[in-house]
Amino acid sequence: MLPACGLLPEVQDETKSWSAQKLYTEAKSEMADGSYEKAIQYFEKLEARYPYGRYAQQAQIEVAYAYYKSNEPASAIAACDRFIKLHPNHPNVDYVYYLKGLVNFNDDLGLLGALAEKVAQTSETLAPLAKQDATERDPKAAREAFESFKELTARFPGSKYTPDAIARMKYLVNALASHEVHVARYYYKRGAYIAAVNRAQSALQQYPQAPAIEEALTIMVRAYDALGMSDLRDDTLRVMQKNFPNSRFFAIEKKADTPWWEIW
Repeated sequence: MLPACGLLPEVQDETKSWSAQKLYTEAKSEMADGSYEKAIQYFEKLEARYPYGRYAQQAQIEVAYAYYKSNEPASAIAACDRFIKLHPNHPNVDYVYYLKGLVNFNDDLGLLGALAEKVAQTSETLAPLAKQDATERDPKAAREAFESFKELTARFPGSKYTPDAIARMKYLVNALASHEVHVARYYYKRGAYIAAVNRAQSALQQYPQAPAIEEALTIMVRAYDALGMSDLRDDTLRVMQKNFPNSRFFAIEKKADTPWWEIW
């Protein structure tokens, strides 16, 4: 049987004689057609065969994007980190920071339950995400996306990618704050009042400008009241009245004889 193996036809590599330019052109063509797996193969062969040519550096950027488009976030982020480490002063390194942030940003879509529900109405794929308890979601990707966008905006304030990065950072701040508040609400509903206060305080300290802080203060008022800590409850209430004088929770109080935190 061993000699018979020699009769099997050898697998020919069609790219064996291709130049760096040919590999790059074909890879870009495959990308344009949505054949990301094939494009990745070509880009990686290009870098392996021509590691010092001008096409090699561009191939490293392109392969990161190809991994991103083929829903392989870990590989995409690894490719971005590798490029940043090897070429920290490359003219297009700002794009790589942006791409890294974008990979983590999209990997974390659905952190805000309300947003997930809206998206799920038009996407069956994301419907299960909308039903998932937000306390089960790890905000790690959101934090890493924020850090990538933050570094981009700090190092390259004039980059064309900076305005979009800033907009996404604003979204992420509220998403992370909302996550903390959701966990605080989760603890409160289960009678873990101290844990609820600690989580609400964490949101307040880390994201003081986020819209979700209104509910964080509300949870603290209710938790302190449940713990019998009237002084802390009243102090928190004064802070809430000063920062959110038109809070929807105060509107509830006008319609009832009992304090709003007892019927919320």
